[in-house]
Amino acid sequence: MECTVSWGGPQTTAGQGSAMSFIAQTGSGHTLVMDGAPDAAKPENGGANLAPRPMETVLAGTGGCTAYDVVLILKRGRHDVRGCTVKLTSERAQTDPKVFTKIHLHFVVTGHKVPAVAVERAIAMSHDKYCSATIMLGKTAEITTSFEVLQAE
Repeated sequence: MECTVSWGGPQTTAGQGSAMSFIAQTGSGHTLVMDGAPDAAKPENGGANLAPRPMETVLAGTGGCTAYDVVLILKRGRHDVRGCTVKLTSERAQTDPKVFTKIHLHFVVTGHKVPAVAVERAIAMSHDKYCSATIMLGKTAEITTSFEVLQAE
């Protein structure tokens, strides 16, 4: 796996853009834009809020990684899963490097007669065995989960 991240430099075009935006080119050929938060005290050091922050992309990737696992595990168990949403909330350390210290993942799984015990098992398998992101972040953060199952006809 590889990725190249480039900073465009301090210039902006006609007042558009950000002095702190970065473009990631992934090994799979996709592009992701990231930007920093505005800095009122030192505008030249801040972004323009035009794209997600880099740490937000880490959190989003974590949600994608574990949701992928949960859906795949449920489908392999022949459950009629029709939707899966994960809401992630987090806390970070107050001092640099400001790692994640707590992450909570709340899953909402929609399906036809999907048993809660199957969802609970799928989340546990992702958390304990398959999701590289949650396992890696678990080295610095306390990771907790909750879930609900919505029935679809």
